[in-house]
Amino acid sequence: MLSITLPDGSVREVAPGTTPADIAAAIGPGLAKAAIAARVDGELRDLSRPLTGDARLALVTQKDEADALELARHDFAHVMAEAVQHLFPGTQITFGPATEDGFYYDFAPKDRPFTDEDLPAIEAEMRRIIAKNEPFTREVWSRQQLIDQWKQQGETFKAEWAAELPEGEELTIYRQGEWLDMCRGPHMPSTGRLDPAAFKLTRVSGAYWRGDQKNAMLSRVYGTGWLSKKQLDAHLTMLEEAAKRDHRKIGAEMDLFHLQSEAQGSVFWHPKGYILWRQMEAYMRRRLDAADYAEVKTPQLMDARQWEQSGHWGKYRENMFVVPDEIPNVEDEGAVLSGDADLMALKPMNCPAHVLIFKQGIKSYRDLPIRMAEFGCCHRNEPHGALHGIMRVRQFTQDDAHIFVREDQLVEEVRKFCELLHSVYQDLGFTDYAVKLALRPEKRFGSDEMWDRSEQELRDAVQASNLPDDIKAKFEELPGEGAFYAPKLEFHLTDAIGRTWQVGTIQSDRVLPDRLDASYVGEDGNRHRPVMLHRAILGTFERFIGILIEHHAGRFPLWLSPVQAVVATIVSDADDYAHEVAATLRAAGIRVETDLRNEKINYKVREHSVAKVPNLLVVGKREAEEGKVALRRLGSQAQQFLTLDEVVAMLREEALPPDQR
Repeated sequence: MLSITLPDGSVREVAPGTTPADIAAAIGPGLAKAAIAARVDGELRDLSRPLTGDARLALVTQKDEADALELARHDFAHVMAEAVQHLFPGTQITFGPATEDGFYYDFAPKDRPFTDEDLPAIEAEMRRIIAKNEPFTREVWSRQQLIDQWKQQGETFKAEWAAELPEGEELTIYRQGEWLDMCRGPHMPSTGRLDPAAFKLTRVSGAYWRGDQKNAMLSRVYGTGWLSKKQLDAHLTMLEEAAKRDHRKIGAEMDLFHLQSEAQGSVFWHPKGYILWRQMEAYMRRRLDAADYAEVKTPQLMDARQWEQSGHWGKYRENMFVVPDEIPNVEDEGAVLSGDADLMALKPMNCPAHVLIFKQGIKSYRDLPIRMAEFGCCHRNEPHGALHGIMRVRQFTQDDAHIFVREDQLVEEVRKFCELLHSVYQDLGFTDYAVKLALRPEKRFGSDEMWDRSEQELRDAVQASNLPDDIKAKFEELPGEGAFYAPKLEFHLTDAIGRTWQVGTIQSDRVLPDRLDASYVGEDGNRHRPVMLHRAILGTFERFIGILIEHHAGRFPLWLSPVQAVVATIVSDADDYAHEVAATLRAAGIRVETDLRNEKINYKVREHSVAKVPNLLVVGKREAEEGKVALRRLGSQAQQFLTLDEVVAMLREEALPPDQR
């Protein structure tokens, strides 16, 4: 008999081959109906998979939302693939994973690429399959069985993949009725457990087989899947709101920036956008100055040997822009580059250069901590298909810093960083975020003892900090998510419409100082390695500004607004007074423009509302005679009639950055 321990600590003795579904039925009909999967010694499994040894068992229901969503989305993907093959005979399947908010499947259509017009028919067929309530059944096959099956069905992509699977490994397929796919699972008991009103197919795009542009182009069909129609409707509402807030759309309306093919992945900042950038940079510089950071500037281009020594060349080279160290051939004939030159690389990060500054001169234990900051411009060779507005770019500027500390200073420095980060996020309008500890990955530098210590120090720093209790309560750990050289704390912001963004980070690195031979003289007179804390609060200016645009929907706090006020005339008789008002505001430090066009005032109001101008100061003949303005706030129909002195005092106070109030 097997001993199965349940979450309440009770133990059930069952025969080998008993399934979690059997145990659920023995506990009660309500649980048997509600259960959709099981966790066996922590591993998520099918309800129908037999138990083979003593184990801890937890039955999964839809109340276990994270597990239930993952199962549902995986099931939706299989149902979609079956629906597509029913509707479009001859279509080959490839891969179909669950995603953060849904699922997708890559197909090789027989006749033509799929389009968005195909989606309603696929959805209808999916609902028919769900209604059939076909059971998901798991079978173990050999690699040769898989190869033979796919070749027989004309599934050349699946056959290619199956041929690369390791010999002797347990390989599984899942059936739903007659349809099957190669899959690790798990799945819910049957298609009927899915809510047919809780999914929607969203779009079709192209995708290369195995992500390689040299391979065949496939049709990728995306969907979003949930546990209920209520959840789906909430998600679709969020997507609709996200579309309105798209930073690319608002960026164009506000004339902040543009992107074009002549500089893939690099941003052309317009004057108004660069005002926003400069306000952010000035704010961050003041906060770093107050926290005793020393700002530095390091080279863009460094010898490849430096990157080899740091370890980035081996781990990160595919994302680096590599440059030969030679003068190109200027003759008409012959190769432009010889191919024999030494290599250099544009820096994808600032850390090795900061170590080189640290190594200049002898450092004493009394000099530490050294906090070295740089608004460093970096380049990473992101694939074209991964680029997205200013959120995912090739050229970016980090609010980067590295803190060189003694072992006994580390927890305190991380604590101080957490509290500085919290203050900055509050100032920028983000009150909700989560702290996550990314733990050691499978491939890494350093000993297990080093990783044990580094991970525990980061835990201790969070607990020792003055972060709010509700933030600490959400603290979680992410196994395998750390960098190859260090564990890290990640800070995930929640924006105004509930989306999360991973932005800030601090990493506790004992590897790079050792690889680059950084040291200080300790109190004992011997050389010691500093620990290097890699940290950022915003992450990159480009991405964080994109997040700010979407979080505020372009309606920035006044101190960040590129244009803080526009003085608009009703009649041309007020032009001189409009110039006087603008000059007075400008002298008070307000970023102001005038609108003297011969247009109706309602037209001007609409246009400046689209451009997200926070304050419209309307002046006509009456206002000019009385020395007043009619103040219209963005989003309000109301007007305030104020004297010029009152408006100046009010806007000057509102326009102060939060750290200067």
